[in-house]
Amino acid sequence: MAAKAAAKSASKTKLVPLSDRIVIIPLKQDEVTSSGLVIPDTAKEKPQQGEVVAVGPGRLDDNGKRVVLDLAVGDRILYAKYTGTDVKIDNVDYIVLNEKDVLCKLEV
Repeated sequence: MAAKAAAKSASKTKLVPLSDRIVIIPLKQDEVTSSGLVIPDTAKEKPQQGEVVAVGPGRLDDNGKRVVLDLAVGDRILYAKYTGTDVKIDNVDYIVLNEKDVLCKLEV
């Protein structure tokens, strides 16, 4: 029984967003400009691009019908600058956002 508990705690935590929320991993900003200048950590801005790693089932409208999200796992998105909740799980940084905080989907 102790072996099962140890194996369970060693496994990775899975994030399952609710309603119209999504979970993203923010994409890191370049540390060197095109001219070769190194940007220090204190001067870096909060990233606004991320990759979707989990999507909720969607919100319920006034009639009780599910409104499905337009995003899928693997999509790259641009999101509002100071929105969402930063979470660190298993040494990985995530951001949990509402769908309304997503500005657009990036096609690469």
